[in-house]
Amino acid sequence: MPRVVHFEISADDPERAVKFYTNVFGWTINKWKGPMDYWLLTTGKDEPGINGAIMKREQPLTGKDGMIGYTCTMDVDNVDNYIKKVEKNGGKVIQPKGAIPGVGWFAMCLDTEGNVFGLMREDPSAE
Repeated sequence: MPRVVHFEISADDPERAVKFYTNVFGWTINKWKGPMDYWLLTTGKDEPGINGAIMKREQPLTGKDGMIGYTCTMDVDNVDNYIKKVEKNGGKVIQPKGAIPGVGWFAMCLDTEGNVFGLMREDPSAE
């Protein structure tokens, strides 16, 4: 069965995005030594999941142009704490924390580049 093995985050200002994701999630991010501006993301050590990259957005984001892609959701230990980190680092909450009954707690955010991502904490008792 196919599965996601890599993700890319498009950014108008990749260095600003690197700072955002490093400060919010503690990811290790290193600039690739290849022929294009590309930053490789390591999102964990031995946990299940995938790694990705930040790349320069090729077209400006104007609502219908620019890179539109998948929404990645991060498994976090405390949604409230990560909402604070998102806001402190220039991101915005676009869907406040709420319960997904029987699944967990979820919020949607925007990064500094206008990309949407989710924050999720599994909690079967959430109502």
